[in-house]
Parts: sequence; C-alpha cells; structure tokens
Amino acid sequence: MERRLPLDQNDLTKLCTIRIWDVRSGQCENTLKDQDDHVKGVVFSPDGTKIASGSNDKTIRIWDVRSGQCENILKGHDQGVKSVAFSTDGTKIVSGSKEKTIRIWDVRSGQCENTYSQRSG
Repeated sequence: MERRLPLDQNDLTKLCTIRIWDVRSGQCENTLKDQDDHVKGVVFSPDGTKIASGSNDKTIRIWDVRSGQCENILKGHDQGVKSVAFSTDGTKIVSGSKEKTIRIWDVRSGQCENTYSQRSG
C-alpha cells in the first residue's frame, strides 16, 4: 500500500523554486523563486553565468546566477516543459515539452527559432 503525506502550501512552493548549493560547504547560496508551477528541468549555461529552467507552467526562464534574477521568460509551448539544455556556445536553448515538441530558442532575444514535432504513425 502506498502512503502519501498531505502537502501544505509551503511544500508546493518548494517545488516551484530552484536552489543553488555550494558543494564544498553544503550551504544554499541562492534561491530562485518565480516559477508558477513545478520545475521539471534545470541546467547551467556552459560559462556558468546563467541557469535555464523549464516548468509545468509552459515556460522556460533564464536566470542570472550571481543576482538570482530572472532575465527572460520564454513562452511558446502549449504544455509543460520537461527538459532544457544549452548549446555548447551558450547562445541557444533547446526545450522539450509534454506536447511532444522540441523548440530551439535564441538566448539573447528570447525568440523561438524553430519547432520540431513528433509525427504520428
């Protein structure tokens, strides 16, 4: 039998945050709070200055690591974003979502440059 504990609002809020931890000290260095739903994917940029996060709220957020501020919100998916990754040069983000699409985004402009969909059959 599976047991589930009830979640209160504080528990739900924790699912919508990103924490940056110092591995050596074990201390939380920053908490990023601005997602409207569960965060499903998080990745550092290759140079370590930005974080991209994908969420069930259908958005990708680009964060400044040092300040903890959200720099841009990328919108275009019709369902929750399940995964995010930066290109090796840090200029593009690729995202995958529940609606079975992959989108390529320009980090600087925040514009979707291409969308790929799964073909049925």
